Amino acid sequence: MTKTILIVDDSATMLLSVRNNLEIAGFKVETAEDGVKALGKLKAGLKPDLVITDINMPNMNGMELIRNIRALPGFRFTPILTLTTESQAAKRDEGKAAGATGWLVKPVGGADLLKIIRQVLPGA
Repeated sequence: MTKTILIVDDSATMLLSVRNNLEIAGFKVETAEDGVKALGKLKAGLKPDLVITDINMPNMNGMELIRNIRALPGFRFTPILTLTTESQAAKRDEGKAAGATGWLVKPVGGADLLKIIRQVLPGA
């Protein structure tokens, strides 16, 4: 069964790059430009197997998005990876407290990203 991944990033270049890598690897990919749009898609019925989010975005940042996703019914155990330029330990700790499964610092190569996805997403 094909796994679905939701990518949330305000950079069109990042969305395109990550989407291409994941689609080539056989994943179904959905995208959103910020946390508000991502949350809207989830509330409308999208049930991704994994969420990858940036932290610094307009309208709703990644930390707020992670907290909001964790509050939705059925998303308590959905893996959420951050893909961000933020590398400070305090930010990572804040992400973990919010419910992030993993913290990746940009840039991350396609092969490395796929390896991490396969670690947090059984059967991927």
